[in-house]
This record gives sequence, structure tokens and C-alpha cells, in this order.
Amino acid sequence: MHLTGKVAIITGGARGIGEAITRELAAAGARVVINYARSAAAAEALAAELGGVAVEADVSTPAGAKALVDAARALGSIDVLVNNAGITKDGLMLRMSDEDWRGVMDLNLDGVFRMCRDVSAVMLSQRRGSIINITSLSGVRGNAGQANYAASKAAVAALSRSLAKELAKRNIRVNCVAPGFIDTDMVRAMDPRIVEGVTQAVPMRRLGKASEVAKVVRFLASDDASYVTGQEWLVDGGLGV
Repeated sequence: MHLTGKVAIITGGARGIGEAITRELAAAGARVVINYARSAAAAEALAAELGGVAVEADVSTPAGAKALVDAARALGSIDVLVNNAGITKDGLMLRMSDEDWRGVMDLNLDGVFRMCRDVSAVMLSQRRGSIINITSLSGVRGNAGQANYAASKAAVAALSRSLAKELAKRNIRVNCVAPGFIDTDMVRAMDPRIVEGVTQAVPMRRLGKASEVAKVVRFLASDDASYVTGQEWLVDGGLGV
């Protein structure tokens, strides 16, 4: 699963699952382009450590997505795109404001669409590439209090399947990775009783590790997955079964 000589963009690549993915792809030999919107210090430090490039850009906007793609193209090619950036604005639907709905969709769905569109134009000229979109178990099963988030992730999965069919003839693969409950800062901040309840519901009886998600991304980014496209890989310890 080597990526030597390849350029990989990771949106939201400085923290949490994004950081684990960035480290995994860099360890495989990729030149990493670490996108961030707010985590400047973390992104710059990670880029210095891994020999990558940190790029500030808000991919929920057309200008931000274009700026990120242009920065990556300056390195010579774009071989891998990982759309990891995302946000939650949880709440019951009856109390959910238009702003909370739209804010999640702007980044989680529209941002992925723009990045896929702009990067696929580059990959088409190269006749190669791998796009991996980070979805969620919430998008597969739904989750109370996450109507906006679940809808955005389910839509990304459908977008990915459609794009996979459009790009397959040009040797460009599009897949999704759907994490379940992963041991990140966001989960650690939850009520311990809720975390314990979730852990007991997982057939493997533990939370996942960010590195376990990252290894699946690495496989899909590599030529070892050369005949895999249009799929959504659940990394959830069996919770979605």
C-alpha cells in the first residue's frame, strides 16, 4: 500500500481522524497537503514534521476549494483526495434552525461536492486518481438529534456512487469510509455514561481508533484497491450490522 511520489490532499487534516489519515498517508510515502480552516498551529506543526504543506482554506466556499486545489496542483499532480472536513450542529429537528441545517450542509455536502468537482478535473487529465470521502455510520443508520449531519453524510455516499460511475473509465476511483464511534477528543468530551452505553452496543465492545480508520483510507488510496470503486466501507466494530 505504498504511495511514494503521490500528492494527497486531506481536508480537515490537522486534527482527530484527519490527523491520523495525514500521518498514515505520509508514512506510505505521499506528499501531504494538509488543509485547515482554524487549526493553524496544529496544521503548520504537522506539515513541518511530515514534510508536507499546510493550506488554509474554507472548502465550504467556491473560492476556498479552488485555492486548495491550486495549491496542491503547484506540487505537480493530485493523486489522492480525502474529504474529511466536517462539522456537527446537533439538535432535535423541531428545534433545528435553518442556520444549523445550512451550516452543516455547506461544509459536509457542498464542500465535498466542490472539492470532488475541482479535483476530478485534474485527475481526468492525469487519467488516474483516488477520491475517498469520509462519511459516517450516522448517514447509514440515522441518529436522533443529527438530522442535518446524517442527511449530509448519506448524501455524500450517494454523490460518491454517482461520481464513481462517471469517472471509472478514466481510472479514477471514488469510495467512502464511514467511521462509527471513534476515540477522539469529541467523543471524550461526551458524558461518560453515554460513551459506556455506546461501547456496550458495539459488538467488539470498544471504541475504534483513528488509526484504524486511517489504515482503510490508506488501502483505498493505494493501487492495492485498484478494482474497488463506488463503495462505502464501515469502520464501526460491527455496530452497523
